[in-house]
Amino acid sequence: MQAEIIAVGTEILLGQITNTNSMHIAQGLAELGIDSYYQTVVGDNPARLASVIEIAAQRNDLVILSGGLGPTKDDLTKQTLAKYLNVPLVEDEAAMRAIDDYFKTTGRSMTANNRIQALYPAGATPLTNHNGMAVGAFYQSPDSADFLLLPGPPREMRKMFELEAKPRLQAAYGQQAQIYSRVLRFFGIGESKLVTELQALIDGQQAVTIAPYAKTNEVTLRLSAQADSKPAAQVALDEFEKQIKDKVGRYFYGYGDDNSLAKVVIKTMIDRQLSLTAAESLTAGEFQSTIGSVPGVSAIFPGGFVTYANRAKHQLVNVPQTTIDQAGVVSEQTAIAMADGARTQLETEVALSFTGVAGPDDLEGQPAGTVWIGLAYRQTPTVARLYHFAGDRQKIRERSVMAGLDLLRHALAAEKLTEK
Repeated sequence: MQAEIIAVGTEILLGQITNTNSMHIAQGLAELGIDSYYQTVVGDNPARLASVIEIAAQRNDLVILSGGLGPTKDDLTKQTLAKYLNVPLVEDEAAMRAIDDYFKTTGRSMTANNRIQALYPAGATPLTNHNGMAVGAFYQSPDSADFLLLPGPPREMRKMFELEAKPRLQAAYGQQAQIYSRVLRFFGIGESKLVTELQALIDGQQAVTIAPYAKTNEVTLRLSAQADSKPAAQVALDEFEKQIKDKVGRYFYGYGDDNSLAKVVIKTMIDRQLSLTAAESLTAGEFQSTIGSVPGVSAIFPGGFVTYANRAKHQLVNVPQTTIDQAGVVSEQTAIAMADGARTQLETEVALSFTGVAGPDDLEGQPAGTVWIGLAYRQTPTVARLYHFAGDRQKIRERSVMAGLDLLRHALAAEKLTEK
């Protein structure tokens, strides 16, 4: 079973709106086990729309059109499809009553073009619009592709797709073998390096497919398995994940699309009831801002320090002036002193420090991107690690924050292993 999604709207082609409808529909099709190999975007032009409908119908079992069901002159999707199917448009009485009731309730006068929203191709099953006026339709053809008509506004489309379309698709086509996916997240390794390390697995993939995606400062892998049941897919995904972790497990930090290194680290610290603070120089509070976006962080984060100037380092976290004078700001000694001082000041169990050169100019003979990150972790000796980052000031700051989180993640993992 194969479907194609066609998003209709000149505003999508012009970049005025983002095409989130196709993404939502594609996810729903995957849940139903319906393959989708093509997605098309076409403007509000009947000739071009007719052309893409014909192409899609020739190479798919189901064609889904989203958008162009409204009352304006450029809303021509149902008219174009009806012409292609050689059927008239008919009125859905329930939809027309809902439109009449709306205008009576609001006290507004209904114009003639609003009646268009109640029309659908003859022979189709009308689909109720729970958040709007334009009726949808599911047309099953005995000798060509089937068609599904959905409205364009996401709020209307999603409700109709979930409540009206999906149950009918499942009833029409039965439960197909579904695609189950799992997202693995990695930090500290680039996409090209990750792919190189996993090339043998990628080349030999059969039961499970693997797709890498480069994100901001990290990489994700989407594993997908097609199976008749979730338990069967789970077994295949577990085995493939184990093979991946055997090769690049040290860079893996978590699962899911809606996740981040900050969320994983802070959740772990909350679970273990480990308090955290930070002293930041070049990052200027960005680390604290990042962890502050994680719900529940207040349970373990009492506050921190932005020690941009040398005087602030000395006054706020007690970095000895002699350390700054002798070793410099961009140094292991200063990073360690900042972490120790911050932890002492707020009596936390963990503290991170960030000092270095965000650029664009050099500092103390060190080029932009030279960063020292200190970690004071419970009873273990305080350490500092040297990094060299590329990019502009903001990129260097962002990468410093991510590196600090990763340094903390490894410390948490090492402590857990020690406890075992």
